[in-house]
Parts: sequence; C-alpha cells; structure tokens
Amino acid sequence: MKGTELSTKEVARDLAPGGTLRAAINFGNAVLVQRGTATGEPRGVAVELARELASRLGLPLEYVFYEAAGDVFAALKRDQWDIAFLASDPKRATEIAFTEPYVVIEGSFLVPRDSPLRTNEELDQPGIRIAVGANAAYDLYLSRTLRHAELVRAPTTPGAVDLFLEKNLEAAAGVRYGLKKVADANHGVRLIDGHFMLIWQAMGVPKGRTLGKRYLDLFIREMLASGFVRRKLDENGQPDVTVAPVSA
Repeated sequence: MKGTELSTKEVARDLAPGGTLRAAINFGNAVLVQRGTATGEPRGVAVELARELASRLGLPLEYVFYEAAGDVFAALKRDQWDIAFLASDPKRATEIAFTEPYVVIEGSFLVPRDSPLRTNEELDQPGIRIAVGANAAYDLYLSRTLRHAELVRAPTTPGAVDLFLEKNLEAAAGVRYGLKKVADANHGVRLIDGHFMLIWQAMGVPKGRTLGKRYLDLFIREMLASGFVRRKLDENGQPDVTVAPVSA
C-alpha cells in the first residue's frame, strides 16, 4: 500500500492473531452482502473488501455469517471475528474502532398506503408504533432521538417488515433500498419521502488492535480513491447506492 511504512506481517498479526482473517458477514444488510444463488457463497462489496484485504496481508480468509447487525456486535464479546462491516454508531464505538465510512445508506420509514403520515417528523407522536430490527443502526438512532413513538423490535431487519405487516403497525423503519423493494412489490404500503437518518457504513475492528486499525484507515481510503468500492457495488447490483466521500 503506497504511502505507508506499516509492515504487512505486523499488521496481519495484529488484525488476525489466530492466523486467519475472520470477517463478519451480515446478511441483514442487503446493500453490503447478498446470498450467492448458485454456490451459496456470499457476494457484495463487504465480501470483496474482505477478500482484497486478506489478499494484501497474505492471510487465509474465513467468513463468519450473521443474520443481523446486532448479532455481529454481540459476537464481539465471544471473539468470533477480526473485522466487521457495520454502521458506525456511538454505542458500537465504545467497543469497536471504526474506519471512515465507505458507503452512505438512507434510513427511511414504510407506512400503509392509506396512512395520514406524510413526513418523517410526523412519525414521532403518541400512538405510533414503529417496527425495527433489534440493535440495527436505525434502532440505536431512533432509541436516542424519538420522544413519543414506540419502537417494536424484531430479531432481524427483514423481520421488522414482517412484524409491521402482521401486527398492522403504523410504520417500519429500515434501509431505504430494502424498503423500496417491499413497497414496489406490495401496493398496500408506501415509503415516506426523504430519510430520517444517514447510515454511515464502515469497517471495524475490536478496540486495541491499533496497528491493524491504522492499516484499515489507509486501506479504506485507497479503496474509495481508486474506485474499488464503486465498481464492486455496481458489479453486485447496487448502482444506486451512494459511495462515501474520501475525507480531506
């Protein structure tokens, strides 16, 4: 990697002390990871970043699969992974060291088509129940910011939409990309215009792996500047997803 004097051998030992780079792969975020149709192998920009990183460090790569971001965060305490692809959030940042973001995702609301709710601000009022995936980035954000609406949690992000439909809740919160697919397939629901938050997706490592974190910071900057992130999003069917800007 140009512009760095970091020893890849030392970085490899710091990032993957067990000798294999274990990458947490969250199937709950379809923007970053998709299930392969033929072989069952995961694909997506997060998978490609993990593969590129392992190749540069000369490390074998192992994917560790999860169905929700909250499961990835919980698995940190069990030492199940070395790198993860999560939204950077203040609560998570107490235990995970995050790089700068590489992808920006909108958090949006889904409501019944005949709902009187028209703006994001109208959702925060008494009597409004919002389905969320437990411990997803938007759950953490809404838990901090809502004053009146009630959050109803499902184990996973896709489960939040199911809960919204089954329980006739007033809204579901989630990644706009996924919610739009639901709205396109179900004429009984619609998206609220705009977004209630921006979700900054980053790479993360357990705190304390200082050398590895320094390397990842440089790695992500290069992946952004070279167009790698944009190419891999496009190749994996995500042309409308926004790539984060390279920090000054």
